[in-house]
Amino acid sequence: MAEKNDYELTYIINAALGDDQIKDIIARVNKFLEESEAEAIELDEWGNQRLSYPINKKRNGYYVNMYFRCDGEVIVKLERALEINDSVLRYLTLRMDAK
Repeated sequence: MAEKNDYELTYIINAALGDDQIKDIIARVNKFLEESEAEAIELDEWGNQRLSYPINKKRNGYYVNMYFRCDGEVIVKLERALEINDSVLRYLTLRMDAK
């Protein structure tokens, strides 16, 4: 088993979706991480924010930031799942340095 690292994931969901749809996307990301044996550390919903520039002709997005611990292999699968989800406008995954 590979060594687990700490990661930060920030993703932007299309704000035009309803609250239930947004919560469903967040729940699906969390479920994916749980099924991948990732350890959730913190989940922070920043809510609707105006984007600095339009993304896919959208001006607003629902920001979600989370910290978790998992194997590096999980990140590739997670990013692929986020990439093919049309409701996720952008995402960024960062590996945190050991403290």
